[in-house]
Amino acid sequence: MASAADGAEDGPGDGDGGSAGPGAPGAPGGAGAPPRAAGAVDRSGGPFDVTEVDDPAEGGRVDLGGIWLPGVQGMELRVEMDQSSQQVVSVAAVLGQGAVQVQAFAAPRTEGVWSDVRREIAQGILGQGGRAGERQSALGTELLAEVPVRLPDGQVGRQAVRFVGVDGPRWFLRGVFSGVAAVDPAAAEPLEALFRGIVVVRGGTAMAPREPIPLRLPPQAQVDEDQQEQAPAEEGGADDAGAPARDDLKPFERGPEITEVR
Repeated sequence: MASAADGAEDGPGDGDGGSAGPGAPGAPGGAGAPPRAAGAVDRSGGPFDVTEVDDPAEGGRVDLGGIWLPGVQGMELRVEMDQSSQQVVSVAAVLGQGAVQVQAFAAPRTEGVWSDVRREIAQGILGQGGRAGERQSALGTELLAEVPVRLPDGQVGRQAVRFVGVDGPRWFLRGVFSGVAAVDPAAAEPLEALFRGIVVVRGGTAMAPREPIPLRLPPQAQVDEDQQEQAPAEEGGADDAGAPARDDLKPFERGPEITEVR
């Protein structure tokens, strides 16, 4: 399994001060963005870097610290927290019987990481007895997988999931579509639009490649404490970008819940 420390550290100038900071303002994919590889996403329609938008709150986006997530009518927002650090490590937007889990990570200035991450995720799934294959879509090169899961009756079944990844200026955004959003294009469409509308706030702090960009509960969050179920750090805590965390594969497990967006 890859870890946040498996790559080389960001190059000179990637820390505070000097010429640090996310990619230069302007069109997505401009100065400061990694070179586009084959199958990479055209980011002109998102996801965006914070330097590429006038106001990240525009359109009703929710401030989650490292990302601004679009609000969609009827959406339920779930968060996963590391029990030891009490930090938010991932968020999942649920619409009906479909969901997309989102995590943002630091990445090198000069190259993207999705091609390597995609290969590592596939190897991990195949090693568990699952299935994995690639396809091209509007979100670039996706990884389609069937992941072994334990069913309520004790039998082992397979759950369909779609992994998508976008390389931005010094960040990498991963989305995991599950439920009907993994198999039904019509059901996935609003969640794909939501993913496209995300604004990433990398910040100028020096971070190791694949280190999670810190997230937080939104200021207006209303957490249901009675139903809060924090994830054990070893099972689904601060996972690196190279391997699916526990909630990547089980996004419908109950966790801290924020009231739905109406």
